[in-house]
Amino acid sequence: MEMAMKSHVGCVRQVNEDFYACIADVSGRVLAVVADGMGGHQAGDVASRLAVERIVKELRHLETGLDREDEREKLMNALLLANDEVYRYAQEHPECNGMGTTVVAALLGPTGVVTAHIGDSRLYHFQNEELVQKTEDHTLVHELLKSGQITAQEASVHPQRNVIMRALGTEPDVRIDLGQFEWSEGDVVLLCSDGLTNKVQSASLIDWLKKPVSLQDQVDGLVHQALEAGGEDNITLVAVRNQAKVDTVQKEG
Repeated sequence: MEMAMKSHVGCVRQVNEDFYACIADVSGRVLAVVADGMGGHQAGDVASRLAVERIVKELRHLETGLDREDEREKLMNALLLANDEVYRYAQEHPECNGMGTTVVAALLGPTGVVTAHIGDSRLYHFQNEELVQKTEDHTLVHELLKSGQITAQEASVHPQRNVIMRALGTEPDVRIDLGQFEWSEGDVVLLCSDGLTNKVQSASLIDWLKKPVSLQDQVDGLVHQALEAGGEDNITLVAVRNQAKVDTVQKEG
């Protein structure tokens, strides 16, 4: 599988509160995680780092022979353990009180993908020049949109569009959304923080993913476009393209 990733602090923030990992050869799979911390300096960046590192620790040496249901359960349990760790850390460190993080994570095998997420970081599936969002934002604005109280146009400029209804580490018990889907050779799975999706529309995501350049060039181009559009938030992307084999190991934060 071809992997590409990039994280940028943006044009305004002093601290990058996003954290990510992309680990190949997890028993024939790729593990990808993106987290967007909240709570300010010395809190949000701690929350996202703790969450990603715990998820990687739990899943890096996953056993072979698991079916999709087993993978979903392992992924969910990893996020729940990460929630425990972030919440406990905040209780023990008053300066981090109230911190939390979004998380979107995926285990990608040769033919299928299982996902888990909480918050408004997203996962997209690009297949046959079509882009489908596979996660649902846990935000106030999305709830208003679903209930018909506001339009999509109103949602894009709503003053409370950054209010998150569910996050990792803010409560002792959380609800994780799980999903799964099939993918095939040539498909791309993209995980990202809202620093990208608040600035780059779906049409532009498709345009970049269609370009005849490397996956890393596509990711770099998308980050550049978000920066050109203002870059008020941290921007993080992890992309994986389905290819014949898994042959590298990468991790960054």
